[in-house]
Amino acid sequence: MPEETPTLSFERVFASPDLNGESPRSAKLSPDGRYLTLLRNRADDTERYDLWAFDRQRKEWAMLVDSEKLGSGRELSEEEKMQRERGRIGNLKGIVSYQWSSDGEALLVPLDGDLYLAKLDGTIIRLTDTKETELNAALSSKGGFVSFVRGRQLWVGEIGGEAAPITPLESNKDVRWGEAEFIAQEEMRRNQGFWWSPDDQRIVVERFDESGVEIARRAAIGADGTRIFEQRYPFAGTPNAVVSLFVMNPDGSERVEIDLGDNDDIYIPAVDWAPDGKAIYVHRQNRDQTVLDILKVDPATGSSEVLFTEKAAISDYWLNLGSDYRWLKDGSLIWWSERDGFGHLYRFADGEWTQLTSGEWVVTGLVGVDQAAGRLYFTGTKDDVLAQQIYALDVAEPGAITLISDPAFVHSASMDGKGQTLLVTRSNDDTPPQSYLADSAGNRIAWVMENALDEDHPYSRYLAGHRPTQYGTIKAEDGTDLYWEMVTPELEPGKRYPVFYHHYAGPGPQKVSKNWDGAERQAIVDKGYIWFVLDNRGSANRGVAFEQPIYRRMGGVEVRDQKAGAQFLKTLDFVDPDKIALDGGSYGGYMTIKQLQADPGLYAAGIAAAPVTRWELYDTHWTERYMGTPQGNPEGYASASAVKDATKISDALLLIHGMSDDNVVLDHTTELVAAMQAANVPFEMMLYPGFGHAIRGQNISPHLMNAKFRFLEANGVTPPE
Repeated sequence: MPEETPTLSFERVFASPDLNGESPRSAKLSPDGRYLTLLRNRADDTERYDLWAFDRQRKEWAMLVDSEKLGSGRELSEEEKMQRERGRIGNLKGIVSYQWSSDGEALLVPLDGDLYLAKLDGTIIRLTDTKETELNAALSSKGGFVSFVRGRQLWVGEIGGEAAPITPLESNKDVRWGEAEFIAQEEMRRNQGFWWSPDDQRIVVERFDESGVEIARRAAIGADGTRIFEQRYPFAGTPNAVVSLFVMNPDGSERVEIDLGDNDDIYIPAVDWAPDGKAIYVHRQNRDQTVLDILKVDPATGSSEVLFTEKAAISDYWLNLGSDYRWLKDGSLIWWSERDGFGHLYRFADGEWTQLTSGEWVVTGLVGVDQAAGRLYFTGTKDDVLAQQIYALDVAEPGAITLISDPAFVHSASMDGKGQTLLVTRSNDDTPPQSYLADSAGNRIAWVMENALDEDHPYSRYLAGHRPTQYGTIKAEDGTDLYWEMVTPELEPGKRYPVFYHHYAGPGPQKVSKNWDGAERQAIVDKGYIWFVLDNRGSANRGVAFEQPIYRRMGGVEVRDQKAGAQFLKTLDFVDPDKIALDGGSYGGYMTIKQLQADPGLYAAGIAAAPVTRWELYDTHWTERYMGTPQGNPEGYASASAVKDATKISDALLLIHGMSDDNVVLDHTTELVAAMQAANVPFEMMLYPGFGHAIRGQNISPHLMNAKFRFLEANGVTPPE
């Protein structure tokens, strides 16, 4: 008699080994292309990562650094914890980053606050051994120096020698050198605060002063006590840190300041050296985030000029920052822009622009450049907005775009520096992530991680019960197509099922995609719930016109689009119209609250994790991009507030928050709670001491999910008998 397919529990979903298969991180090709390195988590501890290398000649894997044997196990500094939280990797242990040396002979490995140099022969050299943490460690371009931040200063030393600070230790403790300021780390995807020249002769260093930034007194409430942190947090409409840039020698001498202009109320999203080292390119964004100047800087004097300016595609719109650009050896630039209404690639050469891609689809990433052949590789949605593919084109003949990936999968990719070898990751609804090396035509050379769903795969026991994903569209109020995805239990005739309506719904993430969504979704379906997600207007990868309706009026169009999703669900004969429950975190948590306020009775219940409740309490760069400032858009902020309509909530609500969250601080939830309590409006709450914005862990994650479903069951949102 065949074995019955087991039901997935949340305890099993988050236990080891990972049901999605191995989850490698930070895959990189060595400079000579011989080795592929990555961080691999352990079968018995999915949160601990070690450094592994694959020798492409010998076709052998070997562990280069065992994090458990080498590491001290010392507790991370608060600075590093906060950096990891901003990278959403606060739950990870062991090695979380590394860097190849330029000669391909060794790798720089930060571990437990110290630095190590791991050689390919297994030799490991300890570079630092201090009680302090070495942050943001990096090898110089040619590998002659190691550099890192310690105690608000940038330190530099020759490999094998003693490092010394090359920037001053200023008496003002709000001044830091060599680091990216909070807003750059949290919202601009820039973690760097220093940049080496190609020849190791000069280095650009950031200095920031956050004296003028407001202080948020954050209580990090843990299981063993409470610590109070005075965190400089730039609330919307308030001052940011003042950022300046300096160029200096590796010993700190011959320091000159870069001319960033007369206005210091700006953002610096990126800094790059020209390939020949003769110029520095600084991205300067205005506070309104409608204009981006690219400055060309003389490294010797710091003088600058505007090379070109990028402006928002339309007047009522913000400028999306793109990291998909590349300076080429011939002095030209490959650049991503939304100037025609969709994200596409352009070439800037001799002061002239050439558009390389076009159409009502978007380039989602510049993967690599073969400069010798004049060929570009990129990911995009040309063939399917729900399944990103890999493409290639010749710069001399940009109209001839070649698909080099399999349309049956969703893909991401990276390349070696010369644009010769692809590292591809792919998945679909029925295939967990697989990674392989491919040649420039997309032909697979070797599997890196086949992750086949065979009898040895951790998910194989549950494969027979794996439910298919359905996709479709509904119309928004203006006729725009909105994509949705749905997974149902095995439906029994005449029965109606509850819906777990998950959303993010804010500007940015695209949630509906044909990629592998993991075992967590399947566990929800196994409990007898329908999984449903819809991408509303404002989400990414549909072009400027699709995103723009959210501008300066968040909490409006998204609520109506998600309502259309609920109304669609109520037309389905297998959906219980009285049992549609909302679930979301961060912006999704905000949306849960706004939806319950806008349409009492439409939803059976709502779950809001780490919700933003009042946008004046969130940070400058993210909030002002979409809302402007509270001073310039008071009506928009008032309308977007989730606190003012707290008394309109009549459906069951579960609030969840990490008590050490430094992104959406706990004040968001406590302000809403106070308003609801004052009006005698009932709600439930689950708090997580010691956790930040991401509440994750092998035991905490199932606790969180079980808490959600206990809440739904207690409020009658249950599967049919």
